[in-house]
Amino acid sequence: MTPSPATTAEKRRVFRELHESGCFVIPNPWDVGSARYLQSLGFKALASTSSGAAWSQGLPDNGLSRGQVLEHLRTMAAATDLPLNADFENGFAADAAGVGESVRLAVETGVAGVSIEDSISARDRAADSRSPGDGPLFPLEMAVERVRAARRAIDAAGGDVMLIGRAECFLVGLPDIEMTVTRLKAYAEAGADCLYAPGIKTAAQIRAVVEAVRPKPVNLLVGAPGDLSLAQISELGVRRVSVGGALARVAWGGFMRAARELAQQGSFDGLAGAAAHQSLNTLF
Repeated sequence: MTPSPATTAEKRRVFRELHESGCFVIPNPWDVGSARYLQSLGFKALASTSSGAAWSQGLPDNGLSRGQVLEHLRTMAAATDLPLNADFENGFAADAAGVGESVRLAVETGVAGVSIEDSISARDRAADSRSPGDGPLFPLEMAVERVRAARRAIDAAGGDVMLIGRAECFLVGLPDIEMTVTRLKAYAEAGADCLYAPGIKTAAQIRAVVEAVRPKPVNLLVGAPGDLSLAQISELGVRRVSVGGALARVAWGGFMRAARELAQQGSFDGLAGAAAHQSLNTLF
């Protein structure tokens, strides 16, 4: 399947329109093949996954360098005619100026959206002995300035790329909905176009986030089967739903089971259910 010749500007326009009403699923491919298959199913937009991309290179999540991620985003953005949201980790910098420079480079890859996390990575602590904070998150004032810097970088490039502000509280052992809401509201005021709190799961938590940042759209992460259907999530006011590294984990799960049976039991039973060779050739 050859991608359609959609321009970067067209992709970004479509992406913004998708956020204006309703609720859409934005799945997370990890390479060109998975991206093109998702396009063939009729999805309207895609989002990269830092974990899926890193695992494909034999590295842990957050193990890729900024240069490697930028090259990955450039390849993925060109792979299909769908808009691509970049999982850009925490901007590959602790200070606001560094985040702004990283976002400028991300915009140049052709993505339609850039997500910026507020968690402090081991890379940040190793790069600067002056700890930006004792906890797993950047202090709120610093986190807000990082979002402002990302906003300025996008605006300087034309402003058509969406900025997604992420509060990582639930993912770093701080499952505090009040803290999460406070941070997301601050990021919205600092210029984030869409807000995201990975790890929230209950209807009450989701409703609290949606109400706090309304009318700005909210992204919800669904990484495993849960109690809420897509219809119920939509009714709660969520505008888009992503799956993070879940599709990559599903693919790895099938591969690992088949490989273990081959190695440990000498059994080929794990190869059952494989995609047909001709089907893949026809798709691509």
